[in-house]
Amino acid sequence: MNVTDAVRSRMSCRAFLDTPVPLGTLREILDIAKQAPSGGNLQPWQVHVLAGQALREFVGLIRSKLPSQPQGEGTEYAVYPANLKEPYRSRRYQCGEDLYATIAVGREDKLRRLAQFARNYEFFGAPAAMFFVIDRIMGADQWADVGMFMQNVMLLARERDLHTCPQESWASWHRSVTEFLGLPPEHMLFCGMAIGYRDDSAPINRLRTARAPLEEFARFHI
Repeated sequence: MNVTDAVRSRMSCRAFLDTPVPLGTLREILDIAKQAPSGGNLQPWQVHVLAGQALREFVGLIRSKLPSQPQGEGTEYAVYPANLKEPYRSRRYQCGEDLYATIAVGREDKLRRLAQFARNYEFFGAPAAMFFVIDRIMGADQWADVGMFMQNVMLLARERDLHTCPQESWASWHRSVTEFLGLPPEHMLFCGMAIGYRDDSAPINRLRTARAPLEEFARFHI
């Protein structure tokens, strides 16, 4: 698979098969992904990989907390800016509508929407997961570096016939993640990522979010 095909076929997978991903494959992906650029070669990313019994224990822990904490524990950073202006507000709204339409859940069906959102906290059934962590002293530039590292992970996964779902939703469980992983105080959770083999029979995996045309976001000064 070439890079263009990997970029075009990457999507946020929300239903995985339980087929295990070999540990060697996960190690290989991360070892190659480290070639991502970073200002001053700081390489500000830290990654924690969960699979097997550890993943089952962690998912079970969060499942036990959800009934009393349906909104999680609060976040350490704003996942979205307050009062999103256009066109960003409409894009976010449309993404949600299109997603729930794939599983025939209307806006009025709050319980089913919450149940689907809670699937985030099971990594959508993926057999492996990653948490991306950054040192608290880092700034916006280094957060961008972590994003480029994550993009490498997602594209390398596609090359190996795997799919992923990056999940900022895990920011709302940062205390539980920190405790489970034994993160030191200077490390801050950014997000999680589900990784595994896509369930092609799941309707929700038919979602393909729209992208703005080139003319809307690019200016050529020549």
